[in-house]
Amino acid sequence: MPDQLLFATEVVLNGFMAGVLYALVALGFVLIFKASGIFNYAQGVMALFAALTLVGIMDGQVPFAPLINAVFGTNIHGFGWTVPALAAILITMVVMVIFAIVVNWLVLRHLVNQDPIILFMATIGLAYFLEGLGDMMWGSEIKTLDVGLPQGLNSWIDEATFNIFGYGFYIDNLDISAAIIAAILVTGLVAFSQYTKQGRALRAVADDHQAALSVGISLNFIWVLTWSIAGFVALVAGVMWGAKSGVQFSLSLIALKALPVLMLGGFTSIPGAIVGGLIIGVGEKLFEFLVGPLVGGATENWFAYVLALIFLVFRPQGLFGEKIIERV
Repeated sequence: MPDQLLFATEVVLNGFMAGVLYALVALGFVLIFKASGIFNYAQGVMALFAALTLVGIMDGQVPFAPLINAVFGTNIHGFGWTVPALAAILITMVVMVIFAIVVNWLVLRHLVNQDPIILFMATIGLAYFLEGLGDMMWGSEIKTLDVGLPQGLNSWIDEATFNIFGYGFYIDNLDISAAIIAAILVTGLVAFSQYTKQGRALRAVADDHQAALSVGISLNFIWVLTWSIAGFVALVAGVMWGAKSGVQFSLSLIALKALPVLMLGGFTSIPGAIVGGLIIGVGEKLFEFLVGPLVGGATENWFAYVLALIFLVFRPQGLFGEKIIERV
């Protein structure tokens, strides 16, 4: 097999792995949009906040220690213990559920049947508040995150491809773990949405808030449930991205890469978020490999948005989105 074809194959495989990480973030957007019609601008910050909280709990850091030290001139940092990764993940999940309850109580229940732009603006405010809260609670320095997931070169794939092609493929173990976890997560979410009473209620709330209320569906419960699940998805995405590149405030910007994923897959489709993520991941890597050298490189920064713009022109509802037909 020619060397260029081998390189392209490796690029495609790595693109699939990157696409899974994009899809994990996009899933949170889809869940909340399906349940409430809200485009949650804060989803990327939720991933950051979940990752910061997880690292803080694992390291035994005192919450709001930077603020306490700045106000009182103390030198408090940690409790003097560490927490196992699994226990810290469970505690962080509880924190994200509490966050969902607070958001519903303070924000969402006051905005029932408001215009979408008002709901969108509310999530923008929530994003900036949550980012500032994370800074005050856990500090702004870059943190390393290790929850025990394997990282680095997968030696089995490297050896197998070298024996077959004479060229070893570099596939990161963390990316493989992310792909497996995402597959399990998507399967569970699709089953929940299609085959459970709560999942059907979630879809009913998305169609019409007042109609759902009239048949006895608790809007507060559905929104708390949805934001809790979105918080869990944000935690998974934060763990994967944090383990890959460190927990830092630029982590919140992964939401921007999720936008083209949503435009391709559709804002209301869970499978669409996965397919869109894979298309973006593979497309940007392959485009950089094939076209990047001809135009000076750095095409990964804009390829996804150009592709999304093309989709908006020819298929604005995305690959899996529902086509909206209005009578005039």
